[in-house]
Amino acid sequence: MITNEYLDQEIDRIITTAIKEDVGDGDHSAMACIPQDARGKAKLLVKESGVLAGMEFARRVFEKTDPELKMQSLLKDGDAIRKGDIAFYIEGPSRAILRAERLVLNGMQRMSAIATKTRAFVNQLEGTGAKILDTRKTTPGIRVLEKWAVRIGGGKNHRFGLFDMIMLKDNHIDFSGGVKKAIEKTNRYLEAQSLNLEIVIEARSMEEIKQILEVGGVDRILIDNFNFQETKEAVKLIGGRFKTESSGGITLETARQYAECGVDYISSGSLTHSVHNLDLSLKAME
Repeated sequence: MITNEYLDQEIDRIITTAIKEDVGDGDHSAMACIPQDARGKAKLLVKESGVLAGMEFARRVFEKTDPELKMQSLLKDGDAIRKGDIAFYIEGPSRAILRAERLVLNGMQRMSAIATKTRAFVNQLEGTGAKILDTRKTTPGIRVLEKWAVRIGGGKNHRFGLFDMIMLKDNHIDFSGGVKKAIEKTNRYLEAQSLNLEIVIEARSMEEIKQILEVGGVDRILIDNFNFQETKEAVKLIGGRFKTESSGGITLETARQYAECGVDYISSGSLTHSVHNLDLSLKAME
């Protein structure tokens, strides 16, 4: 179970680690030419259209960098943005603004790109009843930020890691000796460990779907790398007994066709592994 406390701790960890990585023993560029008591103001300038994400992240970075920094938000996470928009003003010690600048930009540019792509999928699926899910194909160390951006874009989070969901994929099934054994062993394990975790199992063929239906004991069937017609047949065969999810090379162009096959979810690693940072800039103001 992912709690708000867990998310807060992960975000704090990311910010603390990133500041230490970037600042080291001091921002010597700023200390060399800017007086310690100098104060300034800057704005977050949008230079590309998309969906804004990372405003709350930026606020927490500024607070961690220097409590004297004051952020005035003009926009909020999830807002549609276009070139020329100003997302926020930040005011306070000039050296502190510069220490936080790159971390804020790196986080917001990445998060905004993910939110923008997610929103495009959400718009494609509108009216179908299917939800877009992310995957574990995230940047090591900052998964919480990337999954946060997916939520801002209107998508849903799949599992956060190996600990909060059982997901029996092809290798699990093969190493276990088949679908039946994988499911039975998993349910015995959960009972023995007193764990209450959702079980999702991958199906590579109609035959495997039939085996899953015969055994039961799962929550969702992942219909992996099926074409449209096969997906329709799989959903019909499952008949609402379990939730269904399509995955495997699904693109923005094909997502709606898969959704119209009747699946409950569509998962795509491209939400997080195939995006280009949105162009944002922090500019000093006179």
